[in-house]
Parts: sequence; structure tokens; C-alpha cells
Amino acid sequence: MGNTEQPDPAANIHWHAGVIDAAARAKMCGQTGLTLWLTGISGSGKSTLAVELEQRLISSGRLAYRLDGDNLRHGVNAGLGFDAAGRGEAVRRAGEIAILLADAGVVAIVCMISPYADDRDRVRARHKAHGMKFAEVFVDCPLAVAAQRDPKGLYSRAQGGQLAGLTGVSDPYEAPTDPEVHLHTERSDCEACAREVLSIAIG
Repeated sequence: MGNTEQPDPAANIHWHAGVIDAAARAKMCGQTGLTLWLTGISGSGKSTLAVELEQRLISSGRLAYRLDGDNLRHGVNAGLGFDAAGRGEAVRRAGEIAILLADAGVVAIVCMISPYADDRDRVRARHKAHGMKFAEVFVDCPLAVAAQRDPKGLYSRAQGGQLAGLTGVSDPYEAPTDPEVHLHTERSDCEACAREVLSIAIG
């Protein structure tokens, strides 16, 4: 018998449109959803800044939700590796969740190392395709400063030969070339950085 061509599973999947769109949800929420994508090496201050941003937004009466890269690996990204493919899939999943939140009128705050520019660009393109606002926030910090902070002990483990593939040390980090917001966390404290992000990305 000859080879039987396998059907494409996607051929049986169809988008089911509703009667409520993003504009209707934004009107109900009193705000338009968007994604703030915080990227930078470990120890740059992404998670600390994300917590501050979420608190400030909620305190000001805006809906916001924080998607922390490490937190996501306890659930939706559980089981993914830290190789390029695993990191890319983690970024893709976080991006799709952020789109859903933004579509619902929420400010999605994603904080992930997301080291590869192509992965971040795909997330941006997906937001654009869905008509969702996306702001890349480069949480820039010199490697020496991040290694001195070392909040998770990753740099000391890498230096001791106990951890391979650490971004910025033995794996590359492709810094954004044209982010909406470029922060220098070795110069500015968390509160100042949060004010800058909110003034530029949200207004």
C-alpha cells in the first residue's frame, strides 16, 4: 500500500468570532489593554520593576496583571528547557497570554529574559496582527552589576561550573536595538524606572 497523506489538523480549526470586541471591553473597563514587555539579563531588575508597575497601575485604578518568566515555568511553561528552542517556546506562550489579557482590556506586564531578538519580534508582530499595543522595555544593566546583585545565585553557580547556558555569560543576550523604553537600572532606582515606563508607554 502507498503512503496515505496525513490530514492537516489545522484544517479542522476555525476562528469563532464573538459579538464583543476589544473596543467594547475597553469601554467597559475604562482603559485600553496593552503589553509591557520587560527584557534584560538575570539580575537586571525586571521582576522588581514588574511588581512596582503592577502595584502602581492597580493603585491608580487600572487593570494590570504580571506575567513573570519564572512564575510561568511553574505552570504554563513547565517542562520547557533553557535551550534556544525552549526559551523561544516560553516566550511564544507568554506572548499569546499577553495578547489575550490585552484584548480583555488589561495591562499585561511580562518580565522575561527573552534573550533572542527574533522571539521578541514575533511577539510584537502577533500583537500588531491582533491590533494590540506592545511596548518593549529594555531593562539594561551591566553584566558586572547584575552579577554582583545575583539575587538567584545564578552567576556564582555559573562561575563555579555548576550552571551552563547562563544568558550573558555562556549564552548570548541580544539587546533590543529600538525599544520603546530603555532603562539603565544601575543609575536609576525602581520607582524612577516605573515612572519612566508609565509616562512613556501609557502616558
